[in-house]
Amino acid sequence: MERLTISLDSELAEQFDQYLKAHGYKNRSEGMRDLIRDKLEQQSLEKSIGGDCIGSMTYVYNHQERELAAKLAQAQHANHNIAVSTLRVPLDHDHCMETVMLNGDTNKIREFCNDIIARPGIRHGKAYLVPVEVEHYHHEGKAHIHSTPKT
Repeated sequence: MERLTISLDSELAEQFDQYLKAHGYKNRSEGMRDLIRDKLEQQSLEKSIGGDCIGSMTYVYNHQERELAAKLAQAQHANHNIAVSTLRVPLDHDHCMETVMLNGDTNKIREFCNDIIARPGIRHGKAYLVPVEVEHYHHEGKAHIHSTPKT
């Protein structure tokens, strides 16, 4: 492991310490490592023309709004190869939060997320994607893949 030293002005250091405390970090090093990892993953995804990723997309919507729930279900069925699981949580009588677990081609996943989040009636939509390396395996005559996060 390499040791790095950084200098921060007092105000930024205080804000960072508050962030660490709010997120349960035990020390500055672990918090800094996670922030660097997150930034590098996002940069890798932004530069990525192809490749694969895993991730989640979460959004809030009014399920009473013009057949929106049915249209969302149709979109997920049309993309069943990348939308691998969905969790729907009722928030009140009108609103739901859904989280869709994603796995597959980064460009297709971005397109799918952008399509869903941009729909009228979707509020607070956000996608979180992590680049992965896909490895193909054969065990006991059965083929399967592993999606391993890039480090």
